Amino acid sequence: MLKIMLSTFLLVFVAELGDKTQLTTMMLSAQSGSKMAVFIGSSVALICASVMGVLLGGVLNKYVPASLVQTASAIAFIIIGVLLLFNKV
Repeated sequence: MLKIMLSTFLLVFVAELGDKTQLTTMMLSAQSGSKMAVFIGSSVALICASVMGVLLGGVLNKYVPASLVQTASAIAFIIIGVLLLFNKV
């Protein structure tokens, strides 16, 4: 269990570095008079998004093979990347 927690922490931590969420949080923090309110708000938002991901992952796991989820995720990321490359998102 500790190994899963550590690998999840590392993957999410690295994935969140430099993404739009972190940049938005930095901008809000720079503009806000309350750094703690921005920290709490962004932390709760990440927790809620993670809970949704875990719950949806549990449901998907029951009905959809993992290989199909991985393939669909890869295709979605490629499409999003191409759209971002051409400023369509």
